[in-house]
Amino acid sequence: MDKSKNKITCSFCGASQKQAKVLVEGDGAFICGKCIIKSSAVIHEANISENNFNLQTLKPQIIKEQLDINIIGQESVKKSVSVAVYNHYKRLINISQKKDNKNDVTIDKSNILFLGPTGTGKTLIAKNLAAILNVPFVIVDATVLTEAGYVGEDVENILVRLYHEANYDINKAQMGIIYIDEIDKIARKGSNMSITRDVSGEGVQQSLLKIIEGTIASIPPQGGRKHPEQPLVKIDTTNILFICGGTFQGILDVIERRVRGGGIGFDRHISENVDKSNLLMKTRPEDIINYGFIPELMGRLPIISALEPLTSDMMLKILTKPKNSIINQYKHLFNLDNINLKFTDGALQTIVEMAKKRNTGARALRAAIEEVMLEVMYEVPSLKNVKSCTITKDVVLCKKSPILSFYKNTA
Repeated sequence: MDKSKNKITCSFCGASQKQAKVLVEGDGAFICGKCIIKSSAVIHEANISENNFNLQTLKPQIIKEQLDINIIGQESVKKSVSVAVYNHYKRLINISQKKDNKNDVTIDKSNILFLGPTGTGKTLIAKNLAAILNVPFVIVDATVLTEAGYVGEDVENILVRLYHEANYDINKAQMGIIYIDEIDKIARKGSNMSITRDVSGEGVQQSLLKIIEGTIASIPPQGGRKHPEQPLVKIDTTNILFICGGTFQGILDVIERRVRGGGIGFDRHISENVDKSNLLMKTRPEDIINYGFIPELMGRLPIISALEPLTSDMMLKILTKPKNSIINQYKHLFNLDNINLKFTDGALQTIVEMAKKRNTGARALRAAIEEVMLEVMYEVPSLKNVKSCTITKDVVLCKKSPILSFYKNTA
């Protein structure tokens, strides 16, 4: 068929090639530039409205139940993060369905701050959220962030990570969640702020202000400073949910001073007996400000969730209960050699006691059991016909040999 220019038209709007200037051909059909733009907008709007935001399966209680599978304890923190994530999904749906109506209610986002001792589950909660959610989710480390112009990463690079996680889709990235770990490492390092620049402290906090609150940031799509010639991509951070976490080493002293009271004069109030067992749960924004955070940043993190220190009972459950617990991992390793690995209650309790002495939370469980199992893992796989291997308290404390049972030799 003779396809002359005056006969070729857009299959959607009917515009001629002369009117459209450019027509894209595909499988016997043609489309003009205007129809491409309109089609892209329709597809994008459909993706936003769907985008797997199934609120029936994302109720806060269901999110918490998913977290309960791998996280022992920390009930209040799991509840707060479940509600925050659920509300984040509702915000995105509200934005996608919002029409040009001045009376529409704008829902603000509620960023979260986790604080608690090392090994209590801050990063683990973030990692499990990443597995549950259907929005782009990244975990970044605040310790590498510095002011622009210094060695390290610019604050905008955390948006680059999210952009990559969203498969270079700006619209998806603008709906994502960012977890900033070790946020306490950017606290002010001293009170004298006038004569020296705090490269990794207040300057980074100032840079985070607008990003967390909501701004249009220009980021290098390939990241870093290695490609200065690359065109910048603009990302609106207004709808990105930020979750920050840190150990805040030494903040208990700040909280204790506030709880104990002080001042001068006859009407001062000083509490002689301060319950130190639950101080972290009494954390207030002013405590974090006194620790070294600027008030403006604290105003952008309205939800403060303190994680409980791990008790012996919690550590025992962490060791055995989750599907991917350390004990189950070792049992699986032995099962690959057709050996049934067992631990007595006394052995498990002793491993927990060893881990608690290290003061590094749940992370110490891995180190303690690695130390216990080194010789067992070295010797037992080389033995023939081993049916089961039982780890007792004496194996843990006295480095004795485990109790072994063997398959009967039928030969």
